[in-house]
Amino acid sequence: MSGLRLDIDLDKIRENARRLVDRTAVRGVSITAVTKALLGEPRLARTLVAAGVVALGDSRIESIERMRDAHVNAPMLLMRSPMPSQVDRIVRSDATSVNTETDVLTALATAARVCGRIHDVMIMVELGDLRDGVMATELHDTVRHILRLPTLRLRGIGTNLACRHGIEPSAENMGELSRLVDTVESRFDIEIHTVSGGNSANLRWLTSTDDLGRVNNLRLGESILLGRDPIDRCPIAGLHTDAITLLGEVIESKRKPTRPWGRQSQNAFGETLDISPDAQDRGDIWQTIVAAGRQDTDPTDLRCQTGVTVLGASSDHLLLETRGRMGPGEEVRFQPGYSALLRSMTSPFVAKDFHSADGDRSTIAVSSRRPPDTGSHRPDRTRNLTIVPAKAPSACG
Repeated sequence: MSGLRLDIDLDKIRENARRLVDRTAVRGVSITAVTKALLGEPRLARTLVAAGVVALGDSRIESIERMRDAHVNAPMLLMRSPMPSQVDRIVRSDATSVNTETDVLTALATAARVCGRIHDVMIMVELGDLRDGVMATELHDTVRHILRLPTLRLRGIGTNLACRHGIEPSAENMGELSRLVDTVESRFDIEIHTVSGGNSANLRWLTSTDDLGRVNNLRLGESILLGRDPIDRCPIAGLHTDAITLLGEVIESKRKPTRPWGRQSQNAFGETLDISPDAQDRGDIWQTIVAAGRQDTDPTDLRCQTGVTVLGASSDHLLLETRGRMGPGEEVRFQPGYSALLRSMTSPFVAKDFHSADGDRSTIAVSSRRPPDTGSHRPDRTRNLTIVPAKAPSACG
């Protein structure tokens, strides 16, 4: 197979997930595996469930519906506060939703009443990274609002760190999360079943602290798929970092100078690159072009094979320095980071090749054709699924 594509080894992903499930279970923490980087691919979902995760998490209702339509019946978590225009779909998906706005909670309650269902919710609390979450001072009012809505059920409290500002999970902010959960239970005489401490960035905290407090669940995506710690992108011991590979095809390879010439202005992306006399001139190099670009991936987030360096990219051309000439049609391998993976999965010009050792292989090929509209409707599902924390294994033989 040639062309621009992602090679996705489901066996390595399964091993990563299983090892993380085992490591966290020792501390009494369960795993919600995040599917959003692979757009809710059903084969990935089944792989993760087989590895022992207790739930699947995604930020898009479209991806959750995709997994449901493929008969993935695991508990699911919508990890972004629902859009009001989608509350009916969210209630019908049987997914627990994370929430921060009382108006959205009211809309969910109304949709659930119309459907004759109870909808499970999790409140997200802001602990410093300044992405989503209610402020700590708003938490009790938000809980009170939920308890007044008979078609909603509060199943958990969570937080998110290290996404926007890179604020690390610590004894201080994780301790604050536990204290907030305790105050909610005491104030309202209820039990909070799931305390979701964060994402893959929490793994270092989990393995280094003696006191996890109330945290009994983590939402892991990057660590499972790429085997790396989001705090510094270093490999996590014992995990595969090559479960997903981006392969591109060479379309040009020529000796060219490192310094451009002519009158300079902004490039196609509004950037002004440094070509001043002080910029290093390394003479002629082998400049190789792969048929990929910013429309297909994040060129700044690619790890290259030995002897290859990314120089830059336009929309459709990925410019590399290589040790020697590469012939048109040769392939270059890259290990994508999380940003590159997200963009490559979203690009319709990147084929996705899923495979496992049992010989089961499928490729989502590049195509401009739309599937026919069958006019079918989604089945009305009535199951209410919840996230159940894993129990630490017994110390007894």
